[in-house]
Amino acid sequence: MPGQPRPHLAVALDGAGWHPAAWREPDARAGELFTARYWTDLVREAERGLLDFATIEDSLGPQSTREDGWDDRTDRVRGRLDAVLVASRVAPRTTHIGLVPTAVVTHTEPFHISKAIATLDYVSTGRAGWQARVSGRRSEADHFGRREIPEFRLADSARPGFRDLVGDLLDEAADYVEVVRRLWDSWEDGAEIRDAATGRFIDRDKLHYIDFRGQWFSVKGPSITPRPPQGQPLVTALAHGHLAYRLAARAADVVFVTPRDTEQVRKIEQQVRAQQAEAGRAEEPLHIFGDLVVFLDDTDTAAARRKARLDEVSGEEYTSDAPVFAGTPAQLADQLLAWTELGLSGFRLRPGAIPHDLTGITGGLVPELHRRGAFRREYEAGTLRGLLGLQRPANRYAA
Repeated sequence: MPGQPRPHLAVALDGAGWHPAAWREPDARAGELFTARYWTDLVREAERGLLDFATIEDSLGPQSTREDGWDDRTDRVRGRLDAVLVASRVAPRTTHIGLVPTAVVTHTEPFHISKAIATLDYVSTGRAGWQARVSGRRSEADHFGRREIPEFRLADSARPGFRDLVGDLLDEAADYVEVVRRLWDSWEDGAEIRDAATGRFIDRDKLHYIDFRGQWFSVKGPSITPRPPQGQPLVTALAHGHLAYRLAARAADVVFVTPRDTEQVRKIEQQVRAQQAEAGRAEEPLHIFGDLVVFLDDTDTAAARRKARLDEVSGEEYTSDAPVFAGTPAQLADQLLAWTELGLSGFRLRPGAIPHDLTGITGGLVPELHRRGAFRREYEAGTLRGLLGLQRPANRYAA
């Protein structure tokens, strides 16, 4: 239909699905969670659905129901493969879909992440992204022993010092992303000459020191990896409130948000845009994606019953930081298109159980959007930035 909004779609992959009992479903492949084939199959299914990109979850500690530390539970999936390495393994076996692994900025070094994501961009021929994540858990800081993070809970958010601690972690993350971006630009396009006749492999004048000095990092550069094919791979961040919106507005190309209803969609969109303007990026593109956990079936009753059965197996009702949707693909399409009209440019869907809800997205939601003229029928660009309508940026160091 003319004028119909066309939202972008991404999928968030985590274990056997986002419901903690999903691994116990008969069609789950729990025995393959730590294999390359499993992750390749999931991303290829997402690609069959023409999705823009797939994110892969990661952290610096085992999954836990506690806000700080391991909960010692044995009835839920525990353990992960490294998301960046998984994405690099999957990349040669896919052709169009973007690959956006999570990498934690707290306790790690921007130099390492810059070359890892740049390498992924080469391996995928321009389809790499990165979800930057902050770690505020004392138990994860204990893995490294380089800094002290006090124990705190979200219930303590009004406690003196809480906002300062969170603000420092997010400001550190913003500097981290800035260092990574500068390192991606530290080689100009065409810096590699590869001229055997003259014996010149690189043009040294096109390699640059970044000389970044800040509160948390002092990095000279240049990178060891030439400028990525996209120039700047996609940077994403999940944000739940004002401080995190500020980080995303300063540093990200895509921000994932978690509104519960239309009023929150309007409010969050306004807050993010205000932070974007304050950061001096009002004229730059910044996609706002809504996150939803989805349980999809032929009827809304069947979807609700399946979630209720998983809740019973788990021993408690499943809730999430993001809204939980249980219904039909058509009902989900109604909600996504209504929220697109309010300012969201896309959605990152978290399958409640895999494969059921992943194929519910690719084989149910996507055809429904096709019927409404609201989603692509083929990939329209060869890079992830291209899929999202983002230009390849100029190199900041080029004359």
